[in-house]
Amino acid sequence: MLLFKIYLYHILFRFHWLKDILFHSKTDERLLNNQAYLLARIHHKLSAEISYREAIRGQEFKLSSQNGEDGLLLYIFSQVGVTNRTFIEFGIETGKECNTAALIRNFGWKGLLMDGDERNITKAIDWYKGCEQYQNQQLKITTCFVTTDNINRVFNEQGISGEIDLLSIDIDGNDYWIWEAIHTVNPRVVVIEYNASFGKHRSITVPYDAAFQRFKKHRSGWYHGASITALATLGHNKHYRLVCADSNGCNAFFVRQDVLRGDLRVQSAADAFYPQPKRNRIASLDQQYELIQNLDYVEIPQ
Repeated sequence: MLLFKIYLYHILFRFHWLKDILFHSKTDERLLNNQAYLLARIHHKLSAEISYREAIRGQEFKLSSQNGEDGLLLYIFSQVGVTNRTFIEFGIETGKECNTAALIRNFGWKGLLMDGDERNITKAIDWYKGCEQYQNQQLKITTCFVTTDNINRVFNEQGISGEIDLLSIDIDGNDYWIWEAIHTVNPRVVVIEYNASFGKHRSITVPYDAAFQRFKKHRSGWYHGASITALATLGHNKHYRLVCADSNGCNAFFVRQDVLRGDLRVQSAADAFYPQPKRNRIASLDQQYELIQNLDYVEIPQ
């Protein structure tokens, strides 16, 4: 029954007009929340003291990201500053809705966009071909199914190495293992997807599989990536500190320890964690994990 509910939900959310009709109350609620956060951000002196978690959430807004990542990234860089305005992002799909789209189009950032689907990259090239950075080859867009074996070589082949401002990882699979393998670039900020269905306390990731595809691994699509706790441990070992996660339970934001400053604070994985509202409408966090708990996992020592 739960799997049927998941399938139905996936189908409904492919039809945006039907989604808006069926879930208009949720959309209205989110709009009201966004208005409240925006007002609180502008007129913060009128508000009572709020927690760091709520203050960070108030920075969220969407320009071209999937959720509120645009606002969080702009806030983080307002605190830590920028250097070469260079990024790498992979798992971009068509590139219209990704973590660096606003930085490219609105702030002139340069770097590398990648996705494993050639059809997505064709659309991304068409979307960005009018950008000055693409025309002068400062923005590179390429097809690549990233693995631990090829990731550093690809960066070198694309002419990117050393310090960059931002690395964004969203591949719904080997995210933990890919970040662990990266050593040719030294990003100041890292955004990486976590799997909220794994909960806030488990320190686990899926085993490495170079050909990982989440819907082939499990029909729910909920078996992928790593928990926020596992990623926080990996980040700490790589000298990064977790500063926040977006409130839609998708991305964790890390800042390299030597550039952490301003009003940013280190958060524990449990404090930063948010569940995914879409999944929670189908099943509770416990039910989500129960559905996939018998699959293979790698425990990451904390």
